[in-house]
Amino acid sequence: MKVWWAIAILAIATAVHRAEAVEFSTVEFAGKTFTVCRVDVRKEHLDLFHRDEHGEPFKRFDHLLAWLEPQHRTLVFAMNAGMYHPDFSAVGLFVSGGRELVPLNTANGNGNFFLKPNGVFALTESGAHVVESSEYPKLGGRVILATQSGPLLVHSGKLHPAIRAESESRLIRNGVGVPSPDTAIFVISEVPVNFYEFATLFRDQLHCPNALFLDGTISSLYSKTLNRHDFHMDLGPIIGVAE
Repeated sequence: MKVWWAIAILAIATAVHRAEAVEFSTVEFAGKTFTVCRVDVRKEHLDLFHRDEHGEPFKRFDHLLAWLEPQHRTLVFAMNAGMYHPDFSAVGLFVSGGRELVPLNTANGNGNFFLKPNGVFALTESGAHVVESSEYPKLGGRVILATQSGPLLVHSGKLHPAIRAESESRLIRNGVGVPSPDTAIFVISEVPVNFYEFATLFRDQLHCPNALFLDGTISSLYSKTLNRHDFHMDLGPIIGVAE
């Protein structure tokens, strides 16, 4: 009997640990609903996924799940993590497992990615960061993973200069904010929102002085806890936690 109690207590402790390391919640802000995924980067191992060992892009969460299964790894959380070209190659910086596969993109162009300032979400030995793209080379320590996107929604507590509260451009959107080096907060809207609503959520409700837009329209979430497995369109880079 004592043995079974010990096993039960261990199972509960493990579940609590995982709940603390990847927490999911629903947030109401400005009359809109958002799903918030809070990852403790000190406890959980974030990964950036893009292509398998044959160079084929994953495109979908179920393809990634099938790839992880022979490795005895379980996907706990995943979200699309950056913009991509028609061939599914990343538009901007892509660092996975400490290897830079696509360099920083500082070019000018059209579309959200090039709406300067754009930015980088990076995980280094010192923790999680969201920085303006020109600040990325100044990050100290080994970069474990990094993905570049745009626009940079919030930078040092200030909204992107192109963001307007009255904008009528509303889409399902997802992004990432960093309230501290220990935590990365990934958010997906459950209803269409404009950039102002999305950016002020990060700044005013989630207390992230820096936040980065990842994408819109294709925005997708996988959560084992929430029993959620989105599929709207094929994806490029995917960020996630696989245990």
